[in-house]
Amino acid sequence: MRSMSRKLIFVICILLVSCARREQQVVIYTSLDQMLSEPVLREFEQKSGIKVKAVYDTEASKTTGLVNRLIAEKDYPKADVFWNSEICRTILLKEKGLLARYRSAAAEDIPEEFKDAEGYWTGFAARLRVLVYNTNLVARDEVPQSIFELTQPKWKGHVALANPLFGTTATHMAALFVHLGPPKAKEYLRALKANGVIIVEGNSTVRDRVADGEVKIGFTDTDDVTVAIRSGKPVKMIFPDQDAVGTLLIPNTIALIKGAPRPDNGKKLIDYLLSREVEESLAQLDSAQIPVRDGLKAPTALPSLRSIRVQKLDYSAMVKQLNATTDFCRELFLR
Repeated sequence: MRSMSRKLIFVICILLVSCARREQQVVIYTSLDQMLSEPVLREFEQKSGIKVKAVYDTEASKTTGLVNRLIAEKDYPKADVFWNSEICRTILLKEKGLLARYRSAAAEDIPEEFKDAEGYWTGFAARLRVLVYNTNLVARDEVPQSIFELTQPKWKGHVALANPLFGTTATHMAALFVHLGPPKAKEYLRALKANGVIIVEGNSTVRDRVADGEVKIGFTDTDDVTVAIRSGKPVKMIFPDQDAVGTLLIPNTIALIKGAPRPDNGKKLIDYLLSREVEESLAQLDSAQIPVRDGLKAPTALPSLRSIRVQKLDYSAMVKQLNATTDFCRELFLR
């Protein structure tokens, strides 16, 4: 009996240790490129002792793939944290009841415009939606200052756009529907189509096509262009519509998943990702994410947000346009 009791105690101890070890991990789904997000997550592991299991998205299905996975797992969540490289589909998850409230103390100095009023998500480390052009093919005085110039005949067949159903390009399409109204937005997109816009897999592909001279100009994000510039590629970027509505700003967003298996570790990871240290690190690495806080150094070759006219949009209104923009763009560009 005594031997049996000792064995039972031993088994219980093993199980308790095993459970404790399992607790010292956190699962994050992130659509930020793995080469950019992984070093940050590894740094958190080293500082916290908490193992990070990360699930990344692909360039072809940016954000959408992970969002669909989170929706499918609603009743049995596997992820603790969602780090989204854009904002609209984070708000969509909130509306579907998949996020939990969490106001991180690390985000106190982040402007309110980048925080959900009810505490379901927080924005940080932004990118701008820009035009990238090949400096060998486009003279400086020929560079368009507005995205609406790209429907002109001289740009016919020379413009690239990432798949408009995914990632920041989908966000951009929704912004057009909100800013212009659906009728005028559809008119503009039809004009782009008629002018031979080339649809490619993702924003990095847009950048590469422009850098290789296959097209002259394209829609992409600041981080993609910055990588090319630092690699010595013959490209530059334009912040479009500075004399009008302004350039679209798209922050990263972070949120705790409702019913997360490891909520305490999830909160610790969120606190770390929303720290000033991480936001400044993301600005100086190849990710070139622009800090939304004051007092942090902007990425090399990029101005601070204060010096840029940023387009003012209601992100919730953009979410309401997602289905309409997706349906329209699928029919227009992909069929």
